[in-house]
Amino acid sequence: MLSGGSAKPKRRKAAGSALRYEHRPGRPHSDEPEKRGWGCLWACVVLPGFVVLLMPLVFFDMYWGHELWGDFAPAWPGGGYAFAATVGALVPLVLLAWAAPVTRMNWKKSKARSLAWVSASLPGLAAGYLVAGVIGSTARPKRRRGWDADCYSEGGPCWVHVHYPWLWIVGLVATLASAALLITLLVRLSRRSAPTAPSTSGPEAGPTPRSPSGTGGRRPPG
Repeated sequence: MLSGGSAKPKRRKAAGSALRYEHRPGRPHSDEPEKRGWGCLWACVVLPGFVVLLMPLVFFDMYWGHELWGDFAPAWPGGGYAFAATVGALVPLVLLAWAAPVTRMNWKKSKARSLAWVSASLPGLAAGYLVAGVIGSTARPKRRRGWDADCYSEGGPCWVHVHYPWLWIVGLVATLASAALLITLLVRLSRRSAPTAPSTSGPEAGPTPRSPSGTGGRRPPG
């Protein structure tokens, strides 16, 4: 005889604990070592490189700053203000001399030409360091306790600002004027070198044989 109750279905056995799932791409393995951070790169390369780039400016201020603003600048035609205007006008020029070759580099296309453009930018970089050293030698210490006798000696930063109180304004105005003139010149040169678009209008129709004057046999209005 059949039992009245229905038989319960058997449950499937659960997967064992030793079952391993496939590794999904992009998910790090638990046994892989962690990648090192960029702290070592910053401490070993970037920071020393930044110090090396600043050293020429420090040496310029220490060895040539006083002689430049104490002897050379006052003897410049027009005095210290004319010298400051000359230095300010050179700022956009040296930046262009350095940046123009760098923007033409293309390592994927030609490494040799890229190295040549890097070499061509070095004179502009050296001139930029020279101009930055001249400007930096006029910076006074922010704190008054840093104003020593060397600051007020002939050609020192404090001496320069006492004798030429409008030095920074003259240099800044000269920089802006030189940059505006240089941008205007570059825009005009780019417009001249740009190829002209061909004209879409066709040539004018010549006079017909019936009407050499092109009026179609009609008399021109009086």
